[in-house]
Amino acid sequence: VQLVESGGGLVQAGGSLRLSCAASEYTYSQHCMGWFRQVPGKEREGVAYISPGAATTAYVDAVKGRFTISRANVKNTLFLQMNSLKTEDTGVYYCAAGSMSWADTAYQYWGQGTQVTVS
Repeated sequence: VQLVESGGGLVQAGGSLRLSCAASEYTYSQHCMGWFRQVPGKEREGVAYISPGAATTAYVDAVKGRFTISRANVKNTLFLQMNSLKTEDTGVYYCAAGSMSWADTAYQYWGQGTQVTVS
């Protein structure tokens, strides 16, 4: 499974961005999908994940109520809608495919990352 993120950019605090992650194979629908982010000097942290059938979603406390993860399995695409962005949301955002977990080691496939900068 190859993953390609898009939608990052520069936005003012309080603004919104929508990240997308396009997967290369139909087996995408069989994987749990997650969004992670990393800032320089810090470990990569899980932001949200979603089960293969989208019945289960989970969010890190820092983004609850502001971010929404979703997936369109017919289009092999994962989304992260980010609203009310804060400066501390700045980082490189990665999508990943694997098993449902907050641990990045549970995910076998990773995108190249997309930069989100909140000023």
